[in-house]
Formats: sequence, C-alpha cells, structure tokens
Amino acid sequence: MTGDNATIPPQAAPRPVPRLGPRPLALHLATVAATLLSSSAALPHLRNGSLPWKPHLRERAEDLRRRIAATDGDAFAQAVDREVRRQLSLALTGIERYRHHPYRRDLPDPPVLWTEGASRLLDYGALGPATGAPVLFVPSLVNRHYILDLSARKSLMRWLAAQGLRPFLIDWGMPGPLERRYSLTDYIAGRLERALAAVVEAVGRPVPVVGYCMGGLLATALAQRRPKEVAALGLLATPWDFHAEDAGMARRAASFFQPFGPLLDAWGELPVDVLQGLFAQLDPLLALKKFSQFARMDPDSRAALAFVSLEDWLNDGVPLVAGVARDTLAGWYGRNDTARGAWLVAGQPVEPARLRMPVLALIPERDRIVPPSSAVALARSIDSAQMIRPPLGHIGMVVSAGAETGVWRPLAEWLSAAG
Repeated sequence: MTGDNATIPPQAAPRPVPRLGPRPLALHLATVAATLLSSSAALPHLRNGSLPWKPHLRERAEDLRRRIAATDGDAFAQAVDREVRRQLSLALTGIERYRHHPYRRDLPDPPVLWTEGASRLLDYGALGPATGAPVLFVPSLVNRHYILDLSARKSLMRWLAAQGLRPFLIDWGMPGPLERRYSLTDYIAGRLERALAAVVEAVGRPVPVVGYCMGGLLATALAQRRPKEVAALGLLATPWDFHAEDAGMARRAASFFQPFGPLLDAWGELPVDVLQGLFAQLDPLLALKKFSQFARMDPDSRAALAFVSLEDWLNDGVPLVAGVARDTLAGWYGRNDTARGAWLVAGQPVEPARLRMPVLALIPERDRIVPPSSAVALARSIDSAQMIRPPLGHIGMVVSAGAETGVWRPLAEWLSAAG
C-alpha cells in the first residue's frame, strides 16, 4: 500500500547469528558419525569373534557374541541400524539446537582498575559491600576469565562480593601484537606482577592470590617471586606433576602440536581450534553424550540455559601465544618441568617448597582435566598447604550445583581468615 495512510509492517527482530561451536565443529561431527556408524561396521566381526577385546572385557564380549548368535541375524542388524540412526539424529539435533539457541551472555562488567595491552583488572568489590578481604584471582591463559563470572546465577566473583569480600579478576584478553611475543616469564614476571602491584596499591596491603587451573601455576610462581605482596595462596584444580597419572598421555599431548611447530612462528600463536581439538582427545565421546542429552531438554529450562552458557564459554577460547605454547606443552606436559624442578621463570626455578604463606588447595576428586594426583603433588610440596577435596569436576567446582557448598563457601571462609 502507498500514500499517506500506508502502514509499514513491523520489522522482525534479527535472529542471532548461529554459533561457531562446538569447536572444532568438523572434528566433533566426524567423531560422532564415526563412533555411531562403527557399530554397524563392527557387527560381522562381533559375530565371528574376531574383534580384539581388552582382557577384562573378553568374558563379557563372548557372552554378548553368544546372545547375538541366538538371534535372527538380519533382524538384529536392522535393529542396530535403527538405533544408530536414532542416536545420530539425537546428537545432531542437540548440536543444531545449541547453535541456534537465543541465550547470549549479557552481564555488565564491573569497573576496571588497571589495564595493560589486551589485559584488564576487574574490580568486583564495587558490586558489593566490599567490607572484607581483597583477593586477586588469576585465571588460565587458555580460557576466558568469565568462567568465574559465568552468569547471574553462577558467578563466584559476584557471590564473593555479596559476602563482603573484594575480588579482583584478571581478564587476560585476546593476544595482540605485543602478547604474541610473550613467554610465561613475560606474563608472570611482567604483566601479572604489575597487576598485583595495582591491587596492593589500591587496597594498601598485601593480598591473597587465588589461581584456577593454569592460573594456579602462574599464581604459585608469583607468590614465590613476591612473598611480601602475596598474603596467602589459593590453588583451584592446579596441576603440578603432569606425569603423575598417565605420563604417556601427557607426552602425546605435547607431541600433538608438533606438526604446527613450523607455523607457530608465522602465526605467533596456537589457534583456538587446535587447542580445542587437543582437549577433545581427553574424552572423544563427550560431544556425543552431552549434545544427545541437550536435545532432550526443554530449551527454556534452567538446565538448558546452564548448558548453553557453559558451552558458550568452552567455545569462546583464547589462542595460546607461541612462546607460552612451547613453555606449557613441551615443558610442562612433555618434560614435566614443574615436578622435576626445571620450570624457570626469569631464570629462577619455581620451587613451591620455599613458600611460607598460608596455602589452600581445592582439589576436585572427579577432575578429568587435571588428575587429582597431579594437583596433590603441588599441595604436598608446600608445608603450609591445607587440602580440601570436594566430590566435583574441574569445571563443576566453580559452576555446578555443588560448587557453593563444596568450594565457594570454604574458599570464602579461608580468604576472610587469611586476608
């Protein structure tokens, strides 16, 4: 219609751009398809007994083979095919629903106390009464900081601020031209020390420092280098002995990035999708299991929103700059430099046994990323260390339903006493 009385139809709200994840998408899709389709491919070998089974499974496998032999072969093969198609459809449905889910994280950032390069220091104490102890949190360099501030319902930082503490959180940011030249020494003896100095200046006294995962290793080195400014040290799921549980797997992780070695100098970093592919090797079937479960959820349920918020964080990775990739993958995983006393920061070995401040190690019993034995090795090397071992996983220790009881509250109580 045209003319003065014409009406303009309302504009439809723009649809969110589909997510890139789960990253790397091609790897996850190929793994899901290959896993499920292998069931049909392996069926003839299961029938004739030619499949190689691990010793502890051979008796059960033989019982299964006898049961299958007693069935109608064609009917059983068709039933397997139907189940493969059903599970494949379920997993793909879950992935597609995740990619188009309307949830987007929109939490406003707290005030920024300090910046340098791509990094910021966030002051969560401004969001609460901030009557208690200040504390500096150090996240991993390979994941985004906001796992500690995931959503309005799951935020360790905002919960601590509401308890009266004054948490500061480093956001390392995305590496830029400056950071691509960094090593671990540059991050620890440079940027992290300057962030600590900014906090100490703001509050007028030494502060506890808490590191999560890789951030705990950075915090350990910081505490050794700056004992007068670090009042206490908290370690959340922090590895130390990378060969404690499976040295072969650690060395394979180190060798995984070797084909990318010649490209590291050109790129200046190890891309996110390469890192995500490395993490996927810890549990190749995880994508199949979790997206099949997500497909069964009400998309508006609290469980679905929690799933999407966490999955978004997992896929919002940070490239690992070349120098740090070599320090960590070759040094920590490959040679086990940390446990061997060979990890050097600014030319000096990192020796946890030298620490004299109060130390709390929270070591989740169900951690599949940092084996508990790896984290226990660090706590046992420090005379002043206290250990708490909640029945949680690596990420669950900070965002699961049991996180507040198992981790947040004991951490807050310890910080109040230590700070």
